[in-house]
Amino acid sequence: MTFPKTKSFREKIPTSPKSPLRRRRSSWTSSWLNNSTVSAVMQSQSPRSISKPQTPTDFDRTLSLPDSLLLKILHKLPESQNDEVSLVCKRWLNLQGRRIRTLRVLDLDFLLSGKLLSRFPKLSNVDLSNACIYPSRNSPISLSHKSISFRVSSSNWDDFVEENLLHSETVDRGLRVLGRGSCDLLRLVVINASEMGLLGLAEQCCDLQELELHKCNDNLLRGIAACENLRALRLVGSVDGLYTSSVSDIGLTILAQGCKRLAKLELSGCEGSFDGIRAIGQCCDLLEDFTVSHHRMDDGWIAALSCFESLKTLTISSCPKMDSCPGPEELMGSCPALESLQLKRCCLSDKHGVRALFKVCDGATTVHIQDCWGLDDDSFSLAKAFRRVRFLSLEGCSVLTTGGLESVVLRWEELESMRVMSCKNIKDSEISSALSSLFSLLKELTWRPDTRSHLSSRLQGTGIGKRGSKFFKKR
Repeated sequence: MTFPKTKSFREKIPTSPKSPLRRRRSSWTSSWLNNSTVSAVMQSQSPRSISKPQTPTDFDRTLSLPDSLLLKILHKLPESQNDEVSLVCKRWLNLQGRRIRTLRVLDLDFLLSGKLLSRFPKLSNVDLSNACIYPSRNSPISLSHKSISFRVSSSNWDDFVEENLLHSETVDRGLRVLGRGSCDLLRLVVINASEMGLLGLAEQCCDLQELELHKCNDNLLRGIAACENLRALRLVGSVDGLYTSSVSDIGLTILAQGCKRLAKLELSGCEGSFDGIRAIGQCCDLLEDFTVSHHRMDDGWIAALSCFESLKTLTISSCPKMDSCPGPEELMGSCPALESLQLKRCCLSDKHGVRALFKVCDGATTVHIQDCWGLDDDSFSLAKAFRRVRFLSLEGCSVLTTGGLESVVLRWEELESMRVMSCKNIKDSEISSALSSLFSLLKELTWRPDTRSHLSSRLQGTGIGKRGSKFFKKR
């Protein structure tokens, strides 16, 4: 008995791709996603669709501006935004560096490597004082002296600066690098430079107008003659506790012959005598501002001030002595063009030196005396030598009394303004009728000789200033 041939299940499934049995049955999610409305909503919510499409107009518009115009725009921004401006891009960083004119350098290697001039090519005012000292970076002790600030170690405090000053050859190399790239240099501050370094700088920077030399000596001043356009000069010889150096009459004479166009000169910690000061007065015909501070000069130097024919302002500050032996008063001249005399933090107890100084400055119209000790009634009475004072300023003269002030100011017929501050021995209660009449004729008067009494009069009746046992009564 034969049976009909049967096919297996696989043989029954058609192999044609067009067969309806070959297709997968679509699920409900597929039909939902294939909906055009749902697809449009999903594309609108996609993060890629939210981002702004790139267009040909999305580029840095400042790239089309020339550097000169962009510099003018950046110049209008406040200085507080300089740091932010330099972080925008490399071009703005370079432009911002071209705007910088004044810079204090802290590391001389930054100058020697050439990075300083490439980063700031238009510098006109450079301070190398801090860069000329090798600091103790790990020390927590910081020492500041005017514009100089550096860290010191407690182990070698006494001779720290002398041992850690960079060698003159290293400083000179820095000056040569600075000279090759800074033709616009107008002002420079440097420590421990040498004659050759100064000569090389002067050859490259012909427009140098202001120079400040620390640890200066006679040999260094030989390079001053090359600075033909120098107008202002500050020489720092010795500084107590930091470094020692010597500027004598030889150096002052070299200075006078080489810098005949000086208009402003300051001598700090310098030695010298009558000859050196007289050479400056005779050679520097244009000198109008002369400052002497921490002087170590020999006796007789004040008499040489009469040689300054164009001097208008004389400042003497931080001098423990004036001139103990100025010479005969009959031979003492005066500065014909002097307008202002300023004495700050000086000892005026030496009556011979004070008399000579007031004699030389008898034509001054403005007199400032600030924080000077030893100025008693006898010393201030020597101010009668002034012939045409119009403005007087006294501050911190604690020994001077009301009677001593009155005996002098009543003799000044041209006095117009007066300022008296923090002179505790000048009392309001001791003002005479003659002095009160003078006050009424003045154009300007600032009168606060005793700030303590002035404050007490304002606080009277408030209870402030009383002792605790009386102010806080027991209940």
